[in-house]
Amino acid sequence: MMHSGILPALLVLQAGGGFGSMSPFLIQVTLILAIFYFFLIRPQAQQKKKHEEALRAIKRGDQIVTFGGIVGEVVHIKEVVTGEGATARPMEDQVTIKSAESRLVVERGKIARIVGGSSAPAAKE
Repeated sequence: MMHSGILPALLVLQAGGGFGSMSPFLIQVTLILAIFYFFLIRPQAQQKKKHEEALRAIKRGDQIVTFGGIVGEVVHIKEVVTGEGATARPMEDQVTIKSAESRLVVERGKIARIVGGSSAPAAKE
């Protein structure tokens, strides 16, 4: 009969400590979200911003690679204009590239990287 006195005491301790046990869980979740933000989300956003800046700086004569793996030289850039004359979406501009003996038109946003030309990142020496 010794167990009959312990069971109600345990139930009271569990009921009273319910809110106290929630705070360590919330702290852990907050720390995990902070780690994800600083190690995954923020660096990807910065990398995307740098990539978009490099794409906006593309000009005639730059060597580029598309996401499809086509390597070519920028021949012409046609900005897409909609509405009241303002450029709507710069990543939808049409870029004409010359690859071997072919000329292709791709969207500016479909360019994976710049491999040569004045807009390319400086080579490490």
